[in-house]
Amino acid sequence: MAKSSSSAATSPDAPKRKLFSRRPKGGATAVPKKQGRIKQMVEIFKMTRRYDPNVAWLMLLVFLGAIIVALALGIFVFNGNWITGLILGIAVGLLAAMLVLSRRAESAAFAQIEGKPGAAGAALNTLKRGWIIDEQPVAVNPRTQDVVFRAIGRPGIVLITEGPSARVRTLVDSERKRLKRILPNVTVHVIETGRGEGQVKLQKLTKKLRKFKPELTKTEVGAVNKRISSLGNKLPIPKGIDPNKARPDRKAARGR
Repeated sequence: MAKSSSSAATSPDAPKRKLFSRRPKGGATAVPKKQGRIKQMVEIFKMTRRYDPNVAWLMLLVFLGAIIVALALGIFVFNGNWITGLILGIAVGLLAAMLVLSRRAESAAFAQIEGKPGAAGAALNTLKRGWIIDEQPVAVNPRTQDVVFRAIGRPGIVLITEGPSARVRTLVDSERKRLKRILPNVTVHVIETGRGEGQVKLQKLTKKLRKFKPELTKTEVGAVNKRISSLGNKLPIPKGIDPNKARPDRKAARGR
């Protein structure tokens, strides 16, 4: 079998590849992966630039600033070794520019979904480990499409609302009373998302959640979730609204 495979590879009928020609698409190379990453970064940049036209200038400014600082260090600190400073500056500048793009892309992604039903649920999906999040809202007003999402973590239970404060108050009070009946010793926090007075913007939602002081252990977080699940994790949602339609594209919030 080994001879036949080697003879097939060296067969005169097999097409020969020149020294600097591309490898076949079926070959085991890392080129497709690299092309995929570059294409992804280009798409992120284009999406960000649509909502933030100044992102390109800001990235360039950060990149050039890092090079200038590194060159100055190389000349005045490292005995005129400007070549090392230039190399270091390019590396640091690229990293800084990518960090700027990442931050701006996140803000642009939130700007895309802001104001749409389910935007708070998409923002919650960017949370890291340590939180148990219900993808579907736990309370819905079918007429106004105001919704309440729930997150369970070490700070306790957090209710996240969408809609004007006056309208969502009834939904929040109802859900809070229900939780207090089954978990009287667990703290229930409320965060209102939006741009109104006292409300939290979507891009600052996760930061707001992290500011809460932990009150439960990891074991207690799991016990609280099981307690809620055993008594009906999902409330009866009124007719007239599809909760699946209340969830936007989660990839947009991640910056794709």
